[in-house]
Amino acid sequence: MEQRFPWKINHLRSHTSVLEGKKAPAILIRDAHYLNSSLHQWVKGNIWIDQDRIIYTGSALPENTAGTEMVHAEGKYVVPGYIEPHVHPFQLYNPHSFAAFAAQRGTTSFIQDNLMLLLLTGKKKALPFMQQFKKSPLSFYWWSRLDSQTELNREEDYFTNGEIRAWLDDPSVLLAGELTAWPKLVEGDDLLLSWVQEARLRYKRVEGHLPGASEKTIAKMTLLGITGDHEAMTGDEAWTRLEQGLAVTLRHSSIRPDLPKLIRELKEKGLRSFDSLMMTTDGSTPSFYADGVMDRLISIAIDEGIDPIEAYHMASYSIAKYYRLEYMQGMIATGRLATLNILSDPREPNPESVLSKGKWIKRDGVKVDQSFTPDWSEIEALELDWTLSEDDLQFSMPCGIDMVNNVITKPYSITMDASGEELPRSKDESFLMLVDRDGKWKICTLIKGFAKDLGGLASSFSSSGDILLIGKSKKGMLHAFERMKALKGGIVITNGGEVQLEIPLSLGGVMSEKPMDELIPEERKLREVLRDAGYQFDDPVYTLLFLCSTHLPYLRITQRGIYDVKKKTVLFPTIMR
Repeated sequence: MEQRFPWKINHLRSHTSVLEGKKAPAILIRDAHYLNSSLHQWVKGNIWIDQDRIIYTGSALPENTAGTEMVHAEGKYVVPGYIEPHVHPFQLYNPHSFAAFAAQRGTTSFIQDNLMLLLLTGKKKALPFMQQFKKSPLSFYWWSRLDSQTELNREEDYFTNGEIRAWLDDPSVLLAGELTAWPKLVEGDDLLLSWVQEARLRYKRVEGHLPGASEKTIAKMTLLGITGDHEAMTGDEAWTRLEQGLAVTLRHSSIRPDLPKLIRELKEKGLRSFDSLMMTTDGSTPSFYADGVMDRLISIAIDEGIDPIEAYHMASYSIAKYYRLEYMQGMIATGRLATLNILSDPREPNPESVLSKGKWIKRDGVKVDQSFTPDWSEIEALELDWTLSEDDLQFSMPCGIDMVNNVITKPYSITMDASGEELPRSKDESFLMLVDRDGKWKICTLIKGFAKDLGGLASSFSSSGDILLIGKSKKGMLHAFERMKALKGGIVITNGGEVQLEIPLSLGGVMSEKPMDELIPEERKLREVLRDAGYQFDDPVYTLLFLCSTHLPYLRITQRGIYDVKKKTVLFPTIMR
């Protein structure tokens, strides 16, 4: 097993030789105001850096500066590189493209969901595939999912004792979860409980998923091994989690932009310090990040009256402490990774320069290109060797799915005749179909509230990796499917025989290889086209992702069929094609 401490004896001797003056540091940041997290204050001094490590912080200057890069930082402020503690790196973007984008605004460490890597590469390849990100100048850490957050036909093939333990044994894996299947713990699933305990035995954190949970449920989850939660939607809910001893991550995302409200309500309840809290953007969709990543959250916290030091800690030091990383990062101090941001003003968290593991990511406002590029060969393009016909599009289900908001759906009784070629454009009901990515099975129903004037939409982007078809016209849906198939994965919208939009997703039909700067306008176009078609909510990417996800109420379309989440029952099973 690779050790989490990255420096060998010869590295350590080299580091101390810099301190002794026998060797010059690679970089010297002089006369900066840097955030000393131990003292909880700004300190004026110098930061010596060699290779990927901070050698010294304080008032002294090195004796030997031959070849040292001098950074004169008078009037500048230096803070730790920001950490995003809860990343879903597959919202059309991929782990590399999201990180490269976020790093330009100071977020250089990422604690990431492994679910899509598990589904797209297979259980034997996912962990080795993940290891290549250790070569990046950015810091990548991972979760170990214990459940799929949908109803997979063969979930037991992905989540086995051996695979869970292998993930939890890896030093880059910092937590188990997020645990969307927490109701199974309550109901007595001892296998799941044993995995939670395996994580705790390895000193890993266990992230819950407890939206709307009562005080008693939160206490019970704490007893069963949950250590933190990010699902508080009100100050009262955050307070209850703190009272019961859970670590709390305040969320501000594309579907839950709650941070200002949470801060105000916690202050109203009398919370005296925010220093132990964390923040996350919770895997938002691309256009949400146009205004920043963790730097945006720090700005919001400062604007809401949080002391700037506490705001920076909520995006760095507090996260590092919780995940037991403070010996390596999350603070500007001797011995830590040389990962830091240089600011022009302590109230402006978007940095002018970014250093990660001793390498410049951004220098005086200019991006510095990095050599690291992942090898995506283990994630195959979506090659569909089957096709659909109108005979597949038979809609006679008595129960449909009614959209309450972006992601919440409830059942409704279908009274409309769905046997024809098209549904009336005057109504907000559309055909909805989920098809196995291998073409073996299907499930057909209607969805209410998605759109009024949508010809056809085909999406290989879903939480299970299967194919979603939505639309008013069966021919339009087939047209969209054939174009999506030709793209080898993606999201395609057609109307009147024309392709209105396409977003290729070449990585397994789920993620794009394009950089975020190109993906953001594509996702904005998706919103625009669907809004014109009558989509009345905010985030269609999340709607597509969560139609199959059983961690949200009330009705879902899954590999097993139409699924009642509260009753945990398949109402109508999938049928073979």
